[in-house]
Amino acid sequence: MSTESIFQTHLVLGYVAWLLCFGAYILPWLTSMDSVKAHRAIATLHSFRFFGLVFLLPGVVGPNLPASFATFAAFGDLAAGLLAMLALVTIRMRPVFWLFVVAFNLVGMGDLVLDYYHAIQAGLPARAGELGAAYTIPIIYVPLLMITHVFAFYLLLRPLAKAARVLTGEAAVS
Repeated sequence: MSTESIFQTHLVLGYVAWLLCFGAYILPWLTSMDSVKAHRAIATLHSFRFFGLVFLLPGVVGPNLPASFATFAAFGDLAAGLLAMLALVTIRMRPVFWLFVVAFNLVGMGDLVLDYYHAIQAGLPARAGELGAAYTIPIIYVPLLMITHVFAFYLLLRPLAKAARVLTGEAAVS
């Protein structure tokens, strides 16, 4: 099996495993709490994204890890992580908290999508061994981050969808 096939298989199975775990354990837990607590839990997970700086650390990643991927991934993760931390420290200032919740989710999801793009452009799947010890980040951590971003956007948009149903009269019918 080629390096590219192994990497792609790992990536797909990472999503499958996390979706199964999310559906069985995390989703029921998050939906049992109010929106602020759910977003706080998601922000706590994302606050560890400073770890993405490891893509720049010689000896952890291979010397031929494409810089076009590594630099953008490292600093995108750092930005998302710092915004998540700012959301956490502003929990008592709700308008500011919500601003940082939206910001870290937009920046974080944008970072992940662009990281996939840069990885493909740089041919990273065929050179996945260059990730070194950081190989587990895209395989184990990134799927969970992406799934929680999608759920966070669902939570953020749910009140808007409910308000739209009320305005159009659908709420009275259903």
